[in-house]
Amino acid sequence: MRCLVTGGAGFIGSNLVDELLKLNHEVIVIDNESSDAHENFYWNKNAKNYKYDICDYDAIRHIFTDVGIVFHLAAESRIQPAIHNPISTTMVNVVGTCNVLQASRSAGVKRVIYSSTSAAYGLSNTPPLREDMPRDCLNPYSISKCAGEDLCKMYTDLYGTETVIFRYFNVYGNRQPLRGQYAPVVGLFMRQKSEGRPMTVIGTGQQRRDFTHVSDVVAANILASDVENKRIVGQLLNIGTGVNYSILDLASMIGGEKISLPPRPAEAAVSLANNMKAKSLLKWNPKVCLREWIKNENI
Repeated sequence: MRCLVTGGAGFIGSNLVDELLKLNHEVIVIDNESSDAHENFYWNKNAKNYKYDICDYDAIRHIFTDVGIVFHLAAESRIQPAIHNPISTTMVNVVGTCNVLQASRSAGVKRVIYSSTSAAYGLSNTPPLREDMPRDCLNPYSISKCAGEDLCKMYTDLYGTETVIFRYFNVYGNRQPLRGQYAPVVGLFMRQKSEGRPMTVIGTGQQRRDFTHVSDVVAANILASDVENKRIVGQLLNIGTGVNYSILDLASMIGGEKISLPPRPAEAAVSLANNMKAKSLLKWNPKVCLREWIKNENI
């Protein structure tokens, strides 16, 4: 199968690219290296790599020729930077997503798998969070990612382009972003511990998160790429473990000193996935436990 991965030099995307290549698929990568959260970008030399911006339709459209599956992971993917710069977030997450969908449609791509976010559930829904709950977008990031969901649904309903939408829950693991104060908390705490600095706990630290390993996210994407599995077309699926931990729990697992920082605006207090739909439709089951993974990392 010929696959295209947008954001394929970043955290989740590069892990997906590596796995697709192991499975002997032909892989094309688009990434513009715009994220400031990475120490490095991860271009696999066995893929066909393009350093392009998904916001430039004319630059990217030819790359989709003869592609069977598109995995769309390129995004402005962090809440706080999106709050500071909503215009660029909207350009990447909405216009960029529309460009990817239109290029896929024009090239006759079979299926587009879109990476969205559990931030769509906001504060108004009681966990565990189900896909049929109303959206409650609190910030430019979640609004723009949900606009991408709507574009996917529209391209399926109006144009017949097959789409599958995943809402990820707090992804961590190999190649996770480490730079800056807004890096995802698992990587941030591990970096702070390794540098001999205290872990920076936001607010009370009682916020709870459903931490999901990147290998489980990759597995869900590959399962969804099965072109014969028509039941998942047009579906929205939670990709989370169904277990959550507080930020203080995470700090205790890693071990070391902690300091408190003021609370941040527009972030949910509790994140917890109901993942029964993914288990049923994809036969997907998360395999990695956060506590065991941290133990094996020997921080």
